[in-house]
Order: sequence, then C-alpha cells, then structure tokens
Amino acid sequence: MIHDMTRAATLEDSEAIQAFNIAMALETEGKSLCPETISGGVRALIEDPSKGFYLVAERKGAIVGSLLVTKEWSDWRNGSFWWIQSVYVKSAYRRQGIYRDMYRRVKQMARADKQVCGFRLYVEKENRAAQQTYERLGMQETHYKMYEELTDRA
Repeated sequence: MIHDMTRAATLEDSEAIQAFNIAMALETEGKSLCPETISGGVRALIEDPSKGFYLVAERKGAIVGSLLVTKEWSDWRNGSFWWIQSVYVKSAYRRQGIYRDMYRRVKQMARADKQVCGFRLYVEKENRAAQQTYERLGMQETHYKMYEELTDRA
C-alpha cells in the first residue's frame, strides 16, 4: 500500500525538485532558470547537509511538492533561523494541505533541534494566496524589507 507522506529528499528526488524550481521561477517571477545550473544547485545541497535540506511531499507514490530549508545563524538569539525557500506544489494539488503538511514536518524537525530559534521565508509581494496560507499557519509579516546585489556569477 502506498502512503501519503512528507519526507527528506534524496538524490533520487533531484529531478522532480529541479522541475519544481524551474516551474516556480517561471510562474512566480517570469524567470527562466538554466537547467544545468539548477541541477547542480539541487544536487549540491542534497549532497551537503550543512547547506540545508529539501522536503518532498508524496501522494500515491508521486512527488507533488517540495520545499528547501537553509539555516541562518542569529547572534542576537544564539540560534539558527530556518529559511523556508523554493516552495512548490503542483497546481493540481494546491489548496489540499500539501504545504501545511510540509510546514508541520519542518516544525517537528526544528523541535528536535535545540539550535532552531524560528522560521523565516520571503514571498512575492503580489502572491496573496501564499501570504494567507503562511498567516493561517501562524507566521507573521515582519517589518523588514529585503535587498540584494547579485554577483556576475548569478
């Protein structure tokens, strides 16, 4: 019998995660990602747990969603924030609790790690549906704005 589950990703899941990341970038930002770059990035993270980890959601044996967690040390709190990134759920599975299940798994894992002091994520300003989901799960909008400067490599 095949069960629905959320679990840590393995290298065998990398192609699905790559496809999700490519679809998410196009859908949310209108950006086309280089398949070779995203492939290398996904595999590098899975192979090096110090970078973070992916979770995948399975329904009837098929991967239908994923998210990435990276860690940021907070000297103010003497602990790590877990940044939730690259969230993607296949469109046919949205509004069915897939993200909720993945988020609950992240929280469960964090409770077992005494270094974790909280969770953060960023979301597109116009993505109201995602914002409402995050708020329903207990997250709050912060007063910070995000800035970045990309290198020539990016």
